[in-house]
Amino acid sequence: MLFLFSIQQVTAQTSFVRVQNGRFMLETKPYYYIGVNYWYGGLVPNDEKGKERVRKELDFLATKGVNNLRVMAGAEGAGQINGVPRVEPALQTKPGIFQKELLNGLDFLLAEMGKRKMKAVIFLSNNWEWSGGFLQYLNWNGLIADSVLQRKLNWDEMRDYVSLFYSCEKCILQYEEQVKLLLKRVNTITKRKYTDDPAIMAWEIANEPRPMRPTAIEGYRKFISRSAALIRSLDKKHLVTIGSEGEMGSENMDVFASVHADKNVDYATIHIWPKNWGWFRDTAITKSLDEVISKTDNYISKHADVARKLNKPLVAEEFGLPRDGHLFLLSSPTTLRDKYFSSIFSQLLTHAKKKDVIAGANFWTFSGSGRPSYQQLLWKKGDDILGDPPVEEQGLNSVFDSDISTWRVITFYIKKLGEAK
Repeated sequence: MLFLFSIQQVTAQTSFVRVQNGRFMLETKPYYYIGVNYWYGGLVPNDEKGKERVRKELDFLATKGVNNLRVMAGAEGAGQINGVPRVEPALQTKPGIFQKELLNGLDFLLAEMGKRKMKAVIFLSNNWEWSGGFLQYLNWNGLIADSVLQRKLNWDEMRDYVSLFYSCEKCILQYEEQVKLLLKRVNTITKRKYTDDPAIMAWEIANEPRPMRPTAIEGYRKFISRSAALIRSLDKKHLVTIGSEGEMGSENMDVFASVHADKNVDYATIHIWPKNWGWFRDTAITKSLDEVISKTDNYISKHADVARKLNKPLVAEEFGLPRDGHLFLLSSPTTLRDKYFSSIFSQLLTHAKKKDVIAGANFWTFSGSGRPSYQQLLWKKGDDILGDPPVEEQGLNSVFDSDISTWRVITFYIKKLGEAK
């Protein structure tokens, strides 16, 4: 009996993803993966219809070989924000007041993922407004008025306000209350502590935390270090990462390198947004695709160099491209997106063959069996929740279960990754 118990303990420990010699390891093998962003996965299964959708979508992903999902822990606050509706319902409705029953949806997602041997990367808050995030904490503490929070902010205003988060002690303490709630959670379905659940791969400090202004860099560094240490103190089994976009979200590469050098940060991340970063304009994707791919290759390579020096894995955990012609109809082709995805997956495959640092790629974004309403561009209550947040045109970067050519690309590279191991 003692022998069997020991075997069970070893098996439980090796079923957690860990970092060894600059690579992810799962059980006894290197873990290289192609995954999806499925941030809404814990929001949907709070009724039977939602549970059925999640089961269906997880089964679909499993048939394609996808086993890594990046999901959101929960939203903060309610109502219009930055001129549009935000994600709802909120986990934290007011400072320190939580609708804990909403986490039953995340419980369900993790339980179903566990059945399919999938891994979740869970981000714990958001730099951006679409789920409340840092702006909501600032609003709760009087640093941004209700009237300002609700109207559309220009880019300079957004930078000015969000940068205040890192010097707002009350804001950070409220963020930490949400972190503690999650990491002390016991799954109501499996009866397993989140900290003991191998379906979780990593905790992510936030979605795309940025200093936003050079004056906030020092506060940003302290926040990242403090948050990583808090997560590590509560959970020794799971990995910790930041959720960084890379140089574009760090003011400079030195900041990116320094925050990822922290002893409690296990791996580095980058996000790549050709449209948002002006690598092409309007509908001119075809004309600019070669340049977009070249800039993407360079962006990945320069961050891989840093990760190599840190001896930590690197994951391209967000990247996306609209359909051809910037159209939203599901019947519109995805020729350019498929080529773009192929270019990123091929870099991952090269690193897997060499046992190098690029270890994963989570494309943005999986919308599964959801469908846009086509009654308006932005999300409204009653519409299917898609991978495109409410602040963005619905279907903009979505990969649906019906996108056959894109899934052909994904499954091709997943198979090649399996052979490379």
